[in-house]
Amino acid sequence: MRLANLDNRAVLILGEPGAERAVDIATVSDGRFGPDLPAVYQQWNELRSWAAEVPADSIAATVIDRALLGAPSPAPRQVFAVGLNYHAHAAESGFESPVHLPPVFTKYVSSFTGPDTEVTIPTDGNVDWEVELVAVIGRRARNIDEADAWSHVAGLTVGQDISERVSQLRGQAPQFGLGKSFAGFSPQGPWLVTPDEFADRDDLELGCAIDGEEVQKGRTRELIFPVSTLVAALSRTVTLYPGDVIFTGTPAGVGVGRDPQRFLRPGENLNSWIEGIGELRQHFVAASQNK
Repeated sequence: MRLANLDNRAVLILGEPGAERAVDIATVSDGRFGPDLPAVYQQWNELRSWAAEVPADSIAATVIDRALLGAPSPAPRQVFAVGLNYHAHAAESGFESPVHLPPVFTKYVSSFTGPDTEVTIPTDGNVDWEVELVAVIGRRARNIDEADAWSHVAGLTVGQDISERVSQLRGQAPQFGLGKSFAGFSPQGPWLVTPDEFADRDDLELGCAIDGEEVQKGRTRELIFPVSTLVAALSRTVTLYPGDVIFTGTPAGVGVGRDPQRFLRPGENLNSWIEGIGELRQHFVAASQNK
């Protein structure tokens, strides 16, 4: 199943890649589910059963305007972001790979957007890219076993942990949450894909390119702590709720780890993708252009 946030309404995505159509869940279910995404996650198991009966050639399906797509889980109770979760990225960042749970921080929901956006580069900022697999929780999880973790995951989507390195790294201690939460710094989408849709949910290619030049490429099998491990480990400290969002970490290739360092510039376009899910498209502009 594929699920999306189309103009703040929950929709099913039907059709082949490149020819997708949207079915409004509240309309087709006669108001049983939806109309928005937070409501859908509260009835996740029931929605899955119902969605399996929706015909692929539904007459209610409409063409998708990507400009109207929002983050698949736009109002999570909690957002978790995981650092140093690929060995090569930890090395390029100057750290040893984590042995226990990797560093966990947050990205604030006000930075959430859909897949196709214009992003303002903060004045005097060094804006970096970090493509990530994002997992959304579908069932409440507390003290669960790793073997049971995937059953608590609603689905996977593409995310960018866009990071402003000056504000993140200056001062006595890093400001991870704030430095990664400027407006538009958490694009996600284009839709949520349930784990059963993948041949191997633990081995997906992901990457990103700036104006066609590939800067990151990896596979999620290289995660030091895969999705199931992260979900189970987090649940031993906090309660995970339906709709919660987990950014799982980025592979090597970020700008701050290059020699010389390289950051995003006004006028550049960043395309990010994950196999079997889709693509994000960000265009960057100078701060003065949005005054």
